[in-house]
Amino acid sequence: MQYFIHQFANGIRLIHYPVSSPVAHCAILVNTGSRDEWPEEHGLAHFVEHTIFKGTTHRKPWHIISALEDVGGDLNAYTTKEETCVHASFMKEDFAKAFDLLSDLIFRATFPEKEIEKEKEIVLDEINSYLDTPSELILDSFEELIYSDNPLGRSILGRTETVRQFTRSQILAFIERTYHTDQMVVAAAGEIDSKKLVRLAEKYFGSLPARIRTDEAKKYRQPPVYHSIQRTENRNTYQTHCVIGTTAYHLNDKRRIGLHLLNNILGGPHMSSRLNMSLRERYGYTYTVEANYTPYSDAGLLTIYFGTDKNYLDKSIRLIRRETEKLRTTKLGSLQLHRAKKQLIGQIAIASENNEAHMLSIGKSLLVFDRVDTIKEVTRKIEEVTDSALLEIANEILHPDKLSMLIYQ
Repeated sequence: MQYFIHQFANGIRLIHYPVSSPVAHCAILVNTGSRDEWPEEHGLAHFVEHTIFKGTTHRKPWHIISALEDVGGDLNAYTTKEETCVHASFMKEDFAKAFDLLSDLIFRATFPEKEIEKEKEIVLDEINSYLDTPSELILDSFEELIYSDNPLGRSILGRTETVRQFTRSQILAFIERTYHTDQMVVAAAGEIDSKKLVRLAEKYFGSLPARIRTDEAKKYRQPPVYHSIQRTENRNTYQTHCVIGTTAYHLNDKRRIGLHLLNNILGGPHMSSRLNMSLRERYGYTYTVEANYTPYSDAGLLTIYFGTDKNYLDKSIRLIRRETEKLRTTKLGSLQLHRAKKQLIGQIAIASENNEAHMLSIGKSLLVFDRVDTIKEVTRKIEEVTDSALLEIANEILHPDKLSMLIYQ
């Protein structure tokens, strides 16, 4: 699997994943997210992602919606703590149409006052919906508590009081401060000649004026300080929810691959994970138990989440501690390690068959690392992880003295 990469004079990078399919995908990823907000801007990165669809200098809102939908395409966007992305799926002959639309949204959005006020109500409804979902809310609350006052700990959606006060001038100032061309990647997956794709991307992205992020702007991102917590909150939920977690490796830490493997063994997205086999299959204490490793540019987080009946809470916590203790004290046997590696490699390979998801993945990789590993290279890195390395990682990350816990009941 080969990727084509090109950089334009204004700093925007292009990556193309050639794939034989009548359907194509493209995206523009911006290296800015909720952690780049000032305190009074809490939720603004996400709000900008919403309001770019409300009109440009060339299109009214309904023209934006119909531009791709009229030819069977799909347009969407998302915001994380460190990136914003607008992406589209369409028939392969409509690359120019998709590039034109994405360029218009990112660089020529007008943010009409009337639409801003209307969108506030939609985002506030989204916040309220989120507050009604304790299994998701508890994860945000956990990060907010362990990262304290650092912007990385704030929720992506924002708070009701900040969203209500957003103004058009705030939006424009945020874009001016964070939407820089050297911090953008255009990603594409589809059956199109790479040279032709470069010409299209030059027209819609590469010919735009350069806006380079200054060193001063880069300094706003500061690594968070980890604060250990043990906390129980009365949320009057039918089910008891619990998160156990700790700080972990950042994106550029070479041990990241080993931790991904360890996390997959412990509570990855498969029925045979140790936590699922213990808490669900053997004892029937929970419907959902999972471990997640989230690396950021300068920090990382490992969390274990489960929901259970209040009568099974303490028993479930003991079982989790038992499984983490096993990983800290006992090396994986050669067969166990081989199976764990094959499982993770297989998951990655199967996921790469989803062309849109794979395009977004390589786009983020280029944005963060300025390079992209092939599946073969990722496989090699996983194969190089040793049983001793996993034991060291488990002892560093899963030590009981380092684990924080938040309970909703």
